[in-house]
Amino acid sequence: MISSLEQLTPLLSGCAQVLSKDELKAKLDLGRPLRVKLGVDPTSPDIHLGHTVGLTKLRQFQELGHEAILIIGDFTAMIGDPSGRSVTRPHLSHDQVMENAKSYQTQAFKILDPERTTIRFNGEWFEAMGFEDVIRLNSRVTLQQMLQREDFRDRIDRKLPVRAHEIQYPIMQGWDSVVIRADVELGGTDQLFNILVGRDLQHEEHQPQQVAMMLPILTGLDGVQKMSKSLGNAVGVAEAPGEMFGKLMSISDEQMGDYYRLLLQEELVASMHPMEAKKALAERLTTRFHSAAEARHAREEFELRFSKKNLIDADLPTYVPPGDLSMNVISLSCAAFKDVFGVTKSNSEIRRLVEGGSVSWRGEKVTDPKTVITIEEPGVLKLDRRNAVRIG
Repeated sequence: MISSLEQLTPLLSGCAQVLSKDELKAKLDLGRPLRVKLGVDPTSPDIHLGHTVGLTKLRQFQELGHEAILIIGDFTAMIGDPSGRSVTRPHLSHDQVMENAKSYQTQAFKILDPERTTIRFNGEWFEAMGFEDVIRLNSRVTLQQMLQREDFRDRIDRKLPVRAHEIQYPIMQGWDSVVIRADVELGGTDQLFNILVGRDLQHEEHQPQQVAMMLPILTGLDGVQKMSKSLGNAVGVAEAPGEMFGKLMSISDEQMGDYYRLLLQEELVASMHPMEAKKALAERLTTRFHSAAEARHAREEFELRFSKKNLIDADLPTYVPPGDLSMNVISLSCAAFKDVFGVTKSNSEIRRLVEGGSVSWRGEKVTDPKTVITIEEPGVLKLDRRNAVRIG
């Protein structure tokens, strides 16, 4: 292994906060592989680009000779991490979580080296606990500690419920660190409280305390909230190349600096034209999770559809409306979104797209929501900035 000083600079790069840098150096000075923990909860079947920020840092530790421990939170996922949430997450059954976990591992290995990764399910230790064990674990923390969490306090101030089971989450995440004797835990900045609970529990168990390495949070496609499948603003690493490329092209110019920094580990070149910078970003990320050939094809298709406005020759999915040869533009668009892309759009959402000039039929913008489209022969319906279908 290279010296601690040589490791320290790349490991600290891109971190928002480290508690503490001196502790990390001291652990690196031990000259042994560190046990580096990252936890993911399979609350949905897919890992998205937001998850890859932590996975990439974990891969960096691997490449420096350290042990990567990926915790699959099959028990914590049934609670759902309340970090940053203004409402309680919906409850998932263990069967649902385990089904999701199958694809999580496959997708995580798009980034991690499987030969140097230890996978642990926290159900290994929580399933073996009796009720007395749970009570004893809860006695390690105080209610006052739990209510220091900003998201809990915010909900209480707004007279919104904080369910008792949500308070268990940071305790369970902290206990994971005790069980695996973590030297370092990685997490987004919203995970700081949970990771500090782990440090406290390790101290009580007379273990060396883990270093907390906090990483910036990637905003989703909306440019406001953190990337999340449940918020509908995510780019999944297993999504089709064209879908991935198209979604990435929808981020704002203001987000590009963060996307380059967090996903490519480099700074955006200020002299690059924003459109070219965005295409380069989308192509490189699509290459990472698919292939260079698929990424090039996705870019060519995007440019054919949108840059060159040549939808007629583009490779588009086809939607055949049932029955009637005439439908109003809102009904037709709603049906096409649902049947072709599996996306449910409300009438009001489609109305906004129409009135905003995003919808066109056979190359002509449709701005009146009352427009009736007569399907006498095939044509292309452009639904929004990224999606279009061939009707007929």
